[in-house]
Amino acid sequence: MTSPRISIIILNWNGWKDTVECLESLYQVTYPNYDVVVIDNGSEDDSIKKIKEYCKGKLKVNSRFFEYNPRNKPIKVFEIDERESKLGKFNRPLYEKYDPNRRLILIKNRGNYGFTGGNNTGMKFVLSVLNPDFVLLLNNDIVTDPNFLSELIKAVETDIKTGIAGPKIYYYDSNGRTNIINFTGADLIPWKGSEKRYGVDEEDNGQWDKTMSVDKIEGSCMLIRKDVIERVGFFDESFFCYWEETDLCIRAKKEGYKLIYVPNAKIWHKIAVSSMGMLSPFYIYHITRNKFFFLRKNYPGMLRAHLFYFLLWEFWFNLGRLLMYRRNLNAFHSYLKGVLSGLFQREY
Repeated sequence: MTSPRISIIILNWNGWKDTVECLESLYQVTYPNYDVVVIDNGSEDDSIKKIKEYCKGKLKVNSRFFEYNPRNKPIKVFEIDERESKLGKFNRPLYEKYDPNRRLILIKNRGNYGFTGGNNTGMKFVLSVLNPDFVLLLNNDIVTDPNFLSELIKAVETDIKTGIAGPKIYYYDSNGRTNIINFTGADLIPWKGSEKRYGVDEEDNGQWDKTMSVDKIEGSCMLIRKDVIERVGFFDESFFCYWEETDLCIRAKKEGYKLIYVPNAKIWHKIAVSSMGMLSPFYIYHITRNKFFFLRKNYPGMLRAHLFYFLLWEFWFNLGRLLMYRRNLNAFHSYLKGVLSGLFQREY
């Protein structure tokens, strides 16, 4: 049997150093049938130049997770702009002449459309031009295990009802250790506006080595069956970034698809690199605003219960955390702005 085709979409925004490390790990996977599509979200640094240098073999990647492989260089870059991608202008016959680890599609967006808009550009392109069986969304700040794609496909192919799958995610570096779990999966707690995340900050001793069904797969690495996207649609671009993958997961579950965590698929993640850290005003504003967007859209009946919880506990906790403990007035202001936007902005 032929291996299902997987189109891998990596979003880059001023982060070429992370992107080339991610690419080098991807080009060493054991899975035989894949595409690599980098979406540059209007970077203002040397990202395009550096990614091309890497593909030419002029930029060696050093990593604790793998040895650099010069044997598959140069990698043929198929470079198109945003307009061409929307029109489906692409030389597929030439592209197909190259092996998966010797080719790369580079799509240049005119601006920064966020996680949602950038990935939607990629998904629309691959579905219309490459016709994959699965789409894999992968953060650029991730390093992959060589077998992770094979393990993900093996798991989802056992049950046609499985629509989305995710790997075991480790911290890229946790005080020098690479076996500390960051995420395995999560179940939602709508009245709290939060989720129960499994395995967080635990040393991996095999305690999360069973496949399990969950409510949410993290957007940093999610394998999505093609018909899920065709049925439930793309990311809701009003989220821009954060909570968008939760929204997509819940839409898929409402259509009867299962979401599974696959423990034998392993990756390592540099947490919150693109958002400049979890205490940045950007991160705090969007994560707060989008929580209310998500509840208003998917659980309107739970919104009143959440507001009670918010006024009784959450607001005061964040007041103490951001203003009194951290003494970060900008962060607290972003939190308040996020709350007000999330509750009262007309469209979400």
